[in-house]
Amino acid sequence: MANPGKKVPEVTLDELNAAGDDVVVPFHVAPLDVRGRAVQLGPMLTAILERHAYPHEASRLLGEAIVLTVILGTSLKFDGRFTVQTQTDGPVSLLVVDFKKPDAVRAYASFDEDALAVARAEKRTSPEEILGKGILAMTIDQGPHTQRYQGIVELAGASLEEVAQAYFRQSEQIPTHLRMAVSQSVTPDAMGSGSSYGWRAGGVLVQFLPESTDRLTRRDLPGGDAPEGSAEPITEERDDAWVEARSLVETISDDELVDPGIGSERLLFRLFNEHGVIIHKGPHVSDKCSCSREKIIDILKSLGPEELEESWSDDMISSSCEFCSTEYVISRDELE
Repeated sequence: MANPGKKVPEVTLDELNAAGDDVVVPFHVAPLDVRGRAVQLGPMLTAILERHAYPHEASRLLGEAIVLTVILGTSLKFDGRFTVQTQTDGPVSLLVVDFKKPDAVRAYASFDEDALAVARAEKRTSPEEILGKGILAMTIDQGPHTQRYQGIVELAGASLEEVAQAYFRQSEQIPTHLRMAVSQSVTPDAMGSGSSYGWRAGGVLVQFLPESTDRLTRRDLPGGDAPEGSAEPITEERDDAWVEARSLVETISDDELVDPGIGSERLLFRLFNEHGVIIHKGPHVSDKCSCSREKIIDILKSLGPEELEESWSDDMISSSCEFCSTEYVISRDELE
């Protein structure tokens, strides 16, 4: 019972904007039995996308993949890697995002410039059309002497958000819902004579974690047994708390997800203040690549002389990292 004589500290909206960009904000809402994570990405996302000077379509898709990877990867309870990858037959044929605990993010995309030009001319630039048909894979690697886990889902949906939702329905034992958005921002300078361009992205993920597992309705996954006499498979949970939490997340607009003036904490307060949302301190994520000169040399040493022969130029081999675009020039003496 509350103590009527005890004054509860008042929290202002300004105090809810503490995390800022590139910080994951874990939260839970006890009355709805949900936990989740929210994030807004700014400088880290811009650094990755501008380094490669990708076409706008590829940048948006890779930005969504980065949000998805960060939200899921930062939930790992162990040191390791979490990777999200698409392989498709569309103009943007490959997206790869790699997260290494506790905070390192790297990413790259492969695309066909000619195919993108044709798609633009024919006004076929939706995410579904740019990606084409293929798969989405999520891989967890806990390091040496452990078996990797990989989940794969067909790339069927109007956006990566829809594809991720399909993955959760098929692979996650915990009911999960996600909203994501990516946009390119334009900031005028103080003199009004020019503008700077950057990228922003945001995402909110919620998971239903009731104390009583009886509140979870069994899902009919491929190969499962449907209840005898049932007309249709049960495909989602119908607990009132989960329905409300999921519906609240669906009300988030793209502008709210990416607006730096709102921020993750303020957005969560807008969604769940009637129920009481508890916000926790989360990790800051950074643009970090794990490549190094030593790793490149080890890879080259593992190749046979015949494989290396065509790569030599004046006793040098040039190798560029696909993730961070760093170029390494290795001499013959270093390999010997």
